[in-house]
Formats: sequence, structure tokens, C-alpha cells
Amino acid sequence: MISINNLSIHFTGTDLFNSVSFLINDRDRIGLTGKNGSGKTTLLNIIAGNLRPQEGEVIIPSSTSIGYLPQEMNTKTDETIYNEAIKAFSETLKLEKQIRKLTDEIASRTDYESKEYERLIHNLTDANERFHLIGGQTMQADIEKVLSGLGFKKEDFQRPVKEFSSGWQMRVELAKILLRRPEVILLDEPTNHLDIESIQWLEEFLVNYYGAVVLVSHDRAFLDRVTKRTIEISGGKIYDYKAGYSGYVKMREERLEQQTASYNNQQKQVREIERFVERFRYKSTKAKQVQSRIKMLDKMEEIELDDIDKSSIHFRFPPAPHSGKVVLEAINLGKKYGDLTVLKDVNFAVLNGDKLAFVGRNGEGKSTLAKIIVKELDFTGTLKYGHNVQIGYFAQNQGDYLDPDKTVFETIDDIATGDIRKRVRAILGSFLFSGETIDKKVKILSGGEKSRLSLAKLLLTPSNLLILDEPTNHLDMQSKDILKNALLQFDGTLIIVSHDRDFLQGLTDKLFEFRNNHIREHLGGIYEFLEARKLKTLKQLEKQMQFKNYKPEPKSPNKLNWERKKQLDRDIRKIKNEIIKAEKKIEELETDIEKSHKILSDPTSYFDNPNYEKITKEYEKLKRNLENEMSHWEKFHLKLEELQKDK
Repeated sequence: MISINNLSIHFTGTDLFNSVSFLINDRDRIGLTGKNGSGKTTLLNIIAGNLRPQEGEVIIPSSTSIGYLPQEMNTKTDETIYNEAIKAFSETLKLEKQIRKLTDEIASRTDYESKEYERLIHNLTDANERFHLIGGQTMQADIEKVLSGLGFKKEDFQRPVKEFSSGWQMRVELAKILLRRPEVILLDEPTNHLDIESIQWLEEFLVNYYGAVVLVSHDRAFLDRVTKRTIEISGGKIYDYKAGYSGYVKMREERLEQQTASYNNQQKQVREIERFVERFRYKSTKAKQVQSRIKMLDKMEEIELDDIDKSSIHFRFPPAPHSGKVVLEAINLGKKYGDLTVLKDVNFAVLNGDKLAFVGRNGEGKSTLAKIIVKELDFTGTLKYGHNVQIGYFAQNQGDYLDPDKTVFETIDDIATGDIRKRVRAILGSFLFSGETIDKKVKILSGGEKSRLSLAKLLLTPSNLLILDEPTNHLDMQSKDILKNALLQFDGTLIIVSHDRDFLQGLTDKLFEFRNNHIREHLGGIYEFLEARKLKTLKQLEKQMQFKNYKPEPKSPNKLNWERKKQLDRDIRKIKNEIIKAEKKIEELETDIEKSHKILSDPTSYFDNPNYEKITKEYEKLKRNLENEMSHWEKFHLKLEELQKDK
């Protein structure tokens, strides 16, 4: 357990944290949330020991190990992927060396009755026990499992790390942390470096991890899958919610509503007391009551409204110029980098108004095709553009497309033409650039600021084909929602490359799956695609790929019966667990209903209890929940009976 006590950090006279305290328990799954710049990364760095707070303390037991993956890091190394990953097993490797040395020494001795021989045997036994305890015997299998889960192919294992992009190098660092199995894992935007399949594998790993996990992510689906607790950082304070992200959003709204209601009630009470004091201050007959009310005001604990930062980007894309029915058509399109084939004999058509997502593992050619479409890369084959196609492009490495020596204002002003030049400041303001910030040099902007500036550039030239490559990587939740809403209202054609499932859901109605140098078209949304492909874990995907061209030997009837029985036993255990959960929930609901019933059955409740209506509504809700849970319980029992009949 890690204890954070009265933590305070001040930057340029502003409180980033002010007397913040909370605990990280052994199996916590915590999501840190808050706007960009609220201090999430700073807090992770303090817990990891990379920064010291100006006030307060972080108490970490000496036996507690911590693994920290920052957003970006220097990963220079000449090692291969496998040799770099094996560094996570430093203790295992030392034990392996010690065991070999002790074994050789014992084999060369003949003094079997001596104390020295006995000591060597004892040391070898201890070393072997420790080796097996920390999983030394599965070291190689674990390395292959984690590297494969994070998207590396077996043939990549012996390639030098430096041959890979920075995103893939960060995957190696993540793999080392997961293989080390520390008591606490700290992750800062881990999904920025992963594709959908790898994200799903990481979700499964973290859900079942034995230690605590604290993570920062703007991927709502990832947070909902992994976290059970949310710590919001806002205005130098923290708010701790016992819920995942979606639950936190709902609970936060309820808390703010209650806080506002309590504040308004208190202000009304204060005004009434002040009017009474002012009216009867000079009447001797009311002196006692006046003094009583003055004391009441002095003792009243003032309710403060949280200073909620409601600033957010707000914009709409300009109307799309008219274009032909067919926007793009590819015929036998191909792309190679040297001997590496990325795309081969690709054929597709994009129609006017299509809302299209590019999905697939990193390295399969999604960004490559986007760059081909915007004429940044050469290719083989044919790519035809429809009538009057005007392209707006947001690149994954969008920061590289901005002049680092220009200011924010110059970046927009230099490309603005006509009447729009009069609106440059207004446009920048809608993307949260105002006052002194518009004079900032691009090179000192954060990743989120560069993303916002790049989105602002897209508004200056109307387009009817928007191509966005990972536009959400550096945007906070609120900015992502606003971008999604703007794209939903865009009346042109959209092609988007993204691994953010929540962002894609409802935004696109067609997908191009990039796989094995080819493209396959799927109709529907992202979750329909994932369900159809049964990509709930990467293991399933790997199994499909591994056995695609493999014809298994026919299984014997005995083996088939054994496998069927084993699967049936697993299904029965699963249903029994669901029944236990349902019975526990039913018991909790019945207890809550009984408590509410006692309050409501008291004849004085209606007159004396200010929360009477709220309790009544909650009582009705509890009864509905109980009915639903009883229905689930009955379905589980019926299913169990069916399974037991089959057995």
C-alpha cells in the first residue's frame, strides 16, 4: 500500500496540488483523470520517485516495487528486441548463473560427507526454490507471450530495437515492465503506442494482474474495461470515486448538482439571517435573537462551489464543397519500402459521404495509404480522384508539419486568406489560444496544443474529403467529444485512422481492415467488426493467423469427448459464479429495500425528513433492480440445468 499525504506542488504562483492525500491499495485499478495540464503526469512522476513534492510525503514500503511507463522516453539501445526484454529478468538471470556455477562445483567434488559439500547442496536448493518461485522456468515463454501480445512477430525478436519507430520502442519498454511484474504499475497514456488488438490484450493482462495499476488514458473504453476507481484532479484538489470512468462521469454530475443545491440553500439561509439582523439590530426586544443569529452565521461552515474549468475547444467544420459520386478509386495499388511489401494489389472505392475507418495492426499500411491518398508517397498501380475532390489532412505526426519557429498566430495568419484573416483570433480562441498564448512559439507547445493548432488549420481551407490519422492521441476527453461531434456534423467524406474504439463508435459506418498487405471491407461500426471477428483477446487473433494455412490432424473420439467435458465443466463453473454474484446482489438489494421501507413506513417521515421524495424514488429504483436481478438469477439457473443435463 502506498500512502500520499498532504502533497503540494506550486508552479509560478499557482497550486498544481494543494494538500492532496489518498491511498493506493494492493489490487487497486485507478484511472487518473483531469484536463490537460491538471497534473496527472506530475503525480505519476512523484509516485515513481522522479520528482519530489514541495510539501507532503509519499510513503512507499521498502519491499514495494514500481514500474513506470512515461508518455515518451529515450530508448536508445543496440540490443535486439528479445535481449532488451530479457533484461526484465535480472534476478532470474543471476539465479540461473548461480545455479550453473553451484552445479558445476558440486559435480567436481567427491567429499560428500564434508560440511562444505553440504553447504553447496543447501545453497543450490535455495537458489532452485527461488528460481521456480519467481517463474524462472517460464521466462522464455513469458517473453514470447508478452511481446506477441503487444504486436511483435516472432521474426522481430532478433531485430535491433533501434530499427523500430519510437512507438514500437515504447512497446518494448512496456513489455519489460509487464515482465518484471512489479507490485505497482504506473502507465501514462499507454494506448498511444498500441493498435486495437494490442490494447485489448493489454486490457486483459491488466484486469487479471496481481498488483495495483494506476494509469492515465484518454481512451474511455480502455478505462472502463480496466479501472474500478477514478481519481479526478481539478483545481489543485482530488476527488476520489469508487467507479470506472463512465460511472465516475455520472457520479461527478450528481456530486456537482448536490453541491450546487446545498450552496444555493445555504446562500438563501444566509440572506434570510442577514435580513433579520439588519431589520432588528437596533430593537432591544430582539437583541437576544439578533446575537443568536450573528453567532449562527459565524459558526456556519461555508459551502464552496468547486472551481470547474469549463473551457474547451468549440468549432464546426466549414460546409464541404460539392464533389462527384466516386471520391477515390484504387486499382491494383501497391507500396514497398525496399524489400518490405506493405500493400499489394489493393482495390477499393470510396463514395461521396462515406464515413470510413482504417483499422488493423500497426505497420499494416493504414498511415501509408493515408499518405498515398494525400500525395506524399509514390506507389504502384492506379489511384483515381473524383470530380472536385479537395482534401484536408491531419497527420499522425502532425507536429512535424508545423514550423517550430513560427508563433501560434503566425501559423494560422500566414495561410489565412480573404475575409477569414479578420477571424484568425476568433478561430484561435475557439481552440483555447488567447492572450499571450497566441504568441507562443510552436516548438514549445505541448502535444495537445499542437493537435489543437493543427485542427484549427483544417478550418481555413474548406474540404470535402477529411483524412485524419490518430487525431485523438493528445486530446483530453472533453476535446475528443467535441471533435467527434464536429465530425458527426461534417457533410463531406471522412477517412479516419484511430485505435480509440469509443471515438470510432457511431462515427463511421464502414471499415477497411488492413491485413497481410491487403484490405478487406466491413460494413457497420467498430464494435460490430470486433464482435464479428471475435477479437476479444489477441490470443484469438493469433490463433486465426497461426492456423490459417494449417490442416490439423483428426482428433480421436476419446479426445473430443474429453475436450467437450472440460469445456462443459468450465461453462458450469462460470454459471455457478454468476449465480453466486446474483444471490449476493439480491441479498444487498433486499437489505437496502428493508432499510428504505422502515424510513418510509414511519408516519413522521413525510413531514420531518427533507429527503423523503429522494428516498421514495430510490426505493422504487431498488425494487426494479431487485426484479431485474431475480430475472437474471432465474435465467442462470435454467442455463445451469441445461448444462447439467448435457453432462
